[in-house]
Amino acid sequence: MRRFKVITLCGSTRFKEDYIRVQKELTLAGNIVISVGLFGHQGDDEVWEEGVMEMPDELDLAKIDMADEIHVLNNGGYIGASTKRETA
Repeated sequence: MRRFKVITLCGSTRFKEDYIRVQKELTLAGNIVISVGLFGHQGDDEVWEEGVMEMPDELDLAKIDMADEIHVLNNGGYIGASTKRETA
């Protein structure tokens, strides 16, 4: 059985369309892509509820641990605090 590279996407959820585009590109290139499940900056308001706010950050770090590599989405060169923490 073929071994596929696992790539986790990191970046601001402000750029939902970039996530969708890059996920498609990387998938078509034969990779397993792990992405975000909620776009807090694009209408998934559940992210901001008490008891939920911390979970996406923890999940993102767990997704990074599962991956062979990360792919940082930096639309216009923007790298926010969460992405800086994730890449560290």
